[in-house]
Amino acid sequence: MVNWPCILKLDGDDELIYLDSEQQLLSECEDLIFSQDDYVIDSQGFSYSISINNTSAELINNNTQLTVEEVTALIQAHEFSFAEVCLIKIQFVSVSDAIHALKPSD
Repeated sequence: MVNWPCILKLDGDDELIYLDSEQQLLSECEDLIFSQDDYVIDSQGFSYSISINNTSAELINNNTQLTVEEVTALIQAHEFSFAEVCLIKIQFVSVSDAIHALKPSD
């Protein structure tokens, strides 16, 4: 079972996309061209492949759980691409905290 919110990691791109629900994933699927190497990371660090068909997106568990250090490294690379934050200051206690940090401000 996917633990929302999640982040979408596109292959070959440091930018991460925050996903607060399955509906938002479906919305992103309409706008993006996916690679077989793209994946979703849930709030517990579990990684999921994305299977897209005409009307839906299915998340397939990769049986891989990323550590907080691995997710932090992805977020550091993401933030570095914007050059707005000191990377050394980006640290998290849990994967859930890391993913929530990417939530866009309203």
